[in-house]
Amino acid sequence: MTENTSTRARPLGLEQRQDMIIGVVIPLILEHGRNLTSKQIAEACGIAEGTIFRAFGDKETLITAAVDRYLDPLALHTALRSIDRDLSLNDTLASILGLLRDRFTGVLRMMAATGMQGPPKRRDELSYQFPVIIAELLAPHRAELRVEPEQVAHFARVLAFASSLPVFGESIPFDAAEMLDLFQHGVVHGTEI
Repeated sequence: MTENTSTRARPLGLEQRQDMIIGVVIPLILEHGRNLTSKQIAEACGIAEGTIFRAFGDKETLITAAVDRYLDPLALHTALRSIDRDLSLNDTLASILGLLRDRFTGVLRMMAATGMQGPPKRRDELSYQFPVIIAELLAPHRAELRVEPEQVAHFARVLAFASSLPVFGESIPFDAAEMLDLFQHGVVHGTEI
């Protein structure tokens, strides 16, 4: 008697299949916008077009789910929480600013690609976590800060957002080191307020 040693993968459940498809579709949306075809999606996923429709019903539902996943702040919060707590203040701030700038650049790209108007939908349960996460990251450096860590969070968000806007970020380009220097030292030499 021989054993069945089939190497065929087990079929994915609906949620797993949806998750896989969304993961593949996000970069396609950023590249092609809403003009993305179900054929392109199927080819990129390595599945039949019918599988897309069985998983999501229609292409618009899939795009909406992918955009929602991309805009969900949970990924940013997870990345922020993964910053090493033993870093110097300079390296911690650089990490925070870099993650925020990448986040805002990506959000603006997604909004442009999909023709979104206005800000993304607010996720109240997650929006209050951001300053708390930053405060936790900056707690070991509290004595080095002139302002409360929560205030640093709001300042960092404003600077990172402004630097990710094409009208500012491309017309007056400045790199991450310049952004960090501006954030830490402002524009005035060593004067006390």
